[in-house]
Amino acid sequence: ELRGHTRQVDSVGFSPDGSRLASGSGDKTIRIWDTRTGQNSLELKGHTAGVTSVGFSPDGSRLASGSWDKTIRIWDARTGQNSLELNGHTQPVRSVSFSPDGSRLASGSLDNTIRIWDAKTGQSSLELKGHTAGVTCVGFSPDGSRLASGAWEKTIRIWDARTGQNSLQLNGQPPP
Repeated sequence: ELRGHTRQVDSVGFSPDGSRLASGSGDKTIRIWDTRTGQNSLELKGHTAGVTSVGFSPDGSRLASGSWDKTIRIWDARTGQNSLELNGHTQPVRSVSFSPDGSRLASGSLDNTIRIWDAKTGQSSLELKGHTAGVTCVGFSPDGSRLASGAWEKTIRIWDARTGQNSLQLNGQPPP
């Protein structure tokens, strides 16, 4: 049992090797835990509202977080230093996901959009529009060529992660 947050925990994610667990909370913090000992090794502060999503990069060196404050932050997962703050969403960010090679980061927001960012520079390379309600989850395909997103409108969309074209809507209907 891992204790330390002072508000609800909204997201958890294992490091690729399973040795660490990140947790994001309504208390505006992220904690990184040692999964062998249960010790809280880092507490990351910087968001101005609750943290809704956390995810490690494929090599475990970085951690991304999304928040009710409408920002995404990328942290050094070993030191806790905040290396990038990504701005562009107009509503809270509900989901973040690194591409399999760690070069890109996808974010889904209650502004009904998905953004794909350069994970090293923080530049937004694509804004994906098509959902008619808040985007609650995003995830890359294993080869990084596609991105799936889910939203409150009860649909899942599959996108070309390089062009942003919506190739499939999983509700039995073709995309508009």
